[in-house]
Amino acid sequence: MDSFVYTAYDLSGAEKKGLKRGTSEQEIYAWLHRHSLIPVEVKPAGSVIQLRSHSISKTFKRPKSADMAAFCWQLATMIEGGVLITEAIETVAEDIENHSFRHTLIEVCEQIKRGESFSSSISQYPKVFDRLFCSMILAGETSGSLPTILDRLGNYFDARDKFKRKLKNALLYPVFVLIFVFVVLTVMMTLIIPRFRTIFAQIGGDLPAFTKGFIKVYDILMLNGLYLGVLCVFLAALFIGFCRTQTGHMKLSNFTLKTPLFGRLILQAFISTFCKTVATLMSAGVSIIESFDIASEMTNNDVIRDAVIHSKDRIIEGSSISLGMAASGVFPNMVSKMVDVGEKSGSLPKVLDKASSYYENKMDSTITTLLGLLGPTVIVFVGGIVLIVVVALYLPIFSMSNMTT
Repeated sequence: MDSFVYTAYDLSGAEKKGLKRGTSEQEIYAWLHRHSLIPVEVKPAGSVIQLRSHSISKTFKRPKSADMAAFCWQLATMIEGGVLITEAIETVAEDIENHSFRHTLIEVCEQIKRGESFSSSISQYPKVFDRLFCSMILAGETSGSLPTILDRLGNYFDARDKFKRKLKNALLYPVFVLIFVFVVLTVMMTLIIPRFRTIFAQIGGDLPAFTKGFIKVYDILMLNGLYLGVLCVFLAALFIGFCRTQTGHMKLSNFTLKTPLFGRLILQAFISTFCKTVATLMSAGVSIIESFDIASEMTNNDVIRDAVIHSKDRIIEGSSISLGMAASGVFPNMVSKMVDVGEKSGSLPKVLDKASSYYENKMDSTITTLLGLLGPTVIVFVGGIVLIVVVALYLPIFSMSNMTT
């Protein structure tokens, strides 16, 4: 049986598009008529893929973690129910809104029909299926436990989706505050301060030194605003260029880890993700060496990546997992001790899952602390700006009232 992409209209005039398996186009037309659909076009799925592959590559949209979780759960349920993997993939693809992901699944399905394995087919699309996904699918195919592996992958992507949403929600408040400060400064510099300057010019007299200094700084900013903006863009471009070098990126990685609270949050987030990833991979039967190798690719921080690679090298040399992690200098002692217990008891994946949950809770606590400190800090910062402006603008008025009395 082949796959066909159809376009049709229902009795209410709504357009319907989808994917259907059949022996010929005539069979698809007959199926559409039986379901009270008016067929417009029916094409083999392979030809549609070839026609659209160029445009899809330009408009590629990476699937979200929530989409991957839903895909894994649905596929696991259907395969466990005895549905062929090609039919299961086609059925799941019909309900996926992400067009790039949908067409990737159709291509994967076509390759499986040509005799390739599921793992080798998905490995050709690294932008959609990362190394972790491919390794676990390969392990599931080898062990004959593909539905179980897909279910674990679904849980993993679901946890990663919750983790990302948690971080985004934590960043909403700082972003809102920065926008608010920018709006306040813009209103003051474009509306309030020019009006007071007009008032001072009409009144005449000598202004207080603080007000003179404030007006002078204001004039410099307004007259040289374009040059200052260009300078800021140049310095930002220079900084970004430096950070893209190996030395610059390493220094930036060191700096971010040493930043108070933020550095702790970055490390806790990675440890939680690292433990969850390695636990998921090991539960699927992936070797500890390959698990560490995959986990090292899940961070952009050079210091943390080097620590994971160093731990892997120590394990290859014959060291235990806990000692290799302890020697890296990045993993906390508690993680190394928990891994040691897991190694000795033969329950390392379960221990790593508990460690992941523990550091996820610590990360929540750190985020709460950061937000608690950020509120008063922002209030003091904005209040300080407003105080400087108010004192500078009203000080001449107070001086004039004292002279009249």
